[in-house]
Amino acid sequence: MSAAEVLEVLKAHGIQPTPQRIEIAEIILEKPQHLSADQIIECLKRRGSSVSKATVYNSLNLFGERGLVKELLVDPVRKFYDSTTRPHHHFYNVDTGELLDIDEQSIQLSGLPLPPEGTRQESVEVLIRVRRK
Repeated sequence: MSAAEVLEVLKAHGIQPTPQRIEIAEIILEKPQHLSADQIIECLKRRGSSVSKATVYNSLNLFGERGLVKELLVDPVRKFYDSTTRPHHHFYNVDTGELLDIDEQSIQLSGLPLPPEGTRQESVEVLIRVRRK
């Protein structure tokens, strides 16, 4: 995605496009992927960026609030930011920390309970934790 396209996406999500936010968005929106804040920080460092850790976290929180990325909490200490924002399922490798999409046709869900009164179901997403044999 070009810098101009990133700029338009940020604006479309109601996000003020600062130079730091553009840098962060360029990384996460480069392709469908799952990145932790630490991975984004490492990528920024490799690019020679001086964006602070606090700015990365604040920007990712804002991106999540505005629907630009989807926050995935895979364990109590690790959060990923997914550039695919529609509901979908994942494998999480607890040994490597890798998060992979699961083909939507691979999972059949049935027998879900009715949501509490006054609410409606928004999405159902499956996270399957795996590890080496």
